[in-house]
Formats: sequence, C-alpha cells, structure tokens
Amino acid sequence: MTQTPSQMTGTQILTLTGLRFDANLGILEHEKIDPQPIQVDAELSLGVQPLAPRDDDISHVLDYRRVRQIIIDECTAEHVNLLESLIGKLANRLMQLPGVLGVRVKIAKLEIFDDCEVAIRMETGQW
Repeated sequence: MTQTPSQMTGTQILTLTGLRFDANLGILEHEKIDPQPIQVDAELSLGVQPLAPRDDDISHVLDYRRVRQIIIDECTAEHVNLLESLIGKLANRLMQLPGVLGVRVKIAKLEIFDDCEVAIRMETGQW
C-alpha cells in the first residue's frame, strides 16, 4: 500500500540562526549599565510531523515570529550576571511552548574579547 504525502511523516526542527540584539548581561561594571550585543541561535525539536500539514493555517503550527519575540523578551527582561543563567532561563521558556519536545540554544557575547567570541550552548529535552 502506497502512502500519500499527508500520511508520510518526518522529524521537524524549527531553527532561528544569527538573531542579534542588545541585552543586559555580565558581571563587569560597564556590563551592568550598558547593554551589549549578543547573538542567539535556537533549534526547537517538534518531533514527528506530517510531511504535508493538515492545512495552510498559521495557527496550527509553531509560529517562528512568536519564537523570535520570546527569545528577545527573555534575554532583555532583566539584567543577569551569568551567561549560564540567561541560557537556562531561555531554554526553560522555549521548552514551555506547545509541541516543543527539545531545545538547543546558543548565546554568544559578541564583543567581550577582541580575538574571540564567547558562547554557551545548552541542549535539553528529546532529540
């Protein structure tokens, strides 16, 4: 028996890469006062999904505009000292979205050193 496209499935991952904005992050005095540029990469595992969605309605899928805004809101809501604290808070918030089974997040501080990027990556949930 041949499967139609609506019966076929695949693992779906929503990815946002290179999202840049300023956040209040760090332990140094100037970091506590002035926002600094960060970059966030996020992958959200949505598990097994039909290859062809049931319809073309945005309300039946995870809207990436909403995910983008949640990332910005969580990272700019308040000053945090540690990158580790921020990434944990963000990963936890993204895991609460409907249908999300796993989250991979990377946050990079873009201007902390002249010769390298500093980043933390966290993975949680099911992949």
